[in-house]
Amino acid sequence: MDQLLDLLIFLIPIYVANSSPVVLGGGMPLDFGLKLPDGKRFLGDGKTIRGFIGGTLAGTVAGGIAAMLYPLPFFATPTLQFYAAFVLAFGTLAGDAAGSFVKRRFGIGSGRPFFLDTIAFLIVALILVYPLAYPSLYDPLNLAFFAALTLVIHPLTNFLANRAGLKNVPW
Repeated sequence: MDQLLDLLIFLIPIYVANSSPVVLGGGMPLDFGLKLPDGKRFLGDGKTIRGFIGGTLAGTVAGGIAAMLYPLPFFATPTLQFYAAFVLAFGTLAGDAAGSFVKRRFGIGSGRPFFLDTIAFLIVALILVYPLAYPSLYDPLNLAFFAALTLVIHPLTNFLANRAGLKNVPW
């Protein structure tokens, strides 16, 4: 039971960072409207500076509070866990932006469903936090749990955000 709680608490900065731009975002696009030579947008209007910064801060704060209240066995110290919260939050939004970039390359418009949207943010966050975490975090069962939970939680929260009027589409 403790291990399950550890894994869920580890995900807090990731899930908070990923969901916060829906509420905190808007304004100037992260790509400043930049188009690549083929005329396609780099990221699109759905990724904004305010959403990226707000999501990173929200995930860092949530993960920092978790570090103070519940130090995880994946990090040497609660301070390192706090730094990891920032890396996870930033990595989450960088991964989300990378997924949008790939979608643009495949000609998939903003707001259209794509499998990479569901998992890219998690993969990038896990890669970036690797230098800060103990190898036990990357146990195959832990990774399978992260992926399985994300494949359920991400579409569910998107659906609920759409129903609440926070998102235009349920994905």
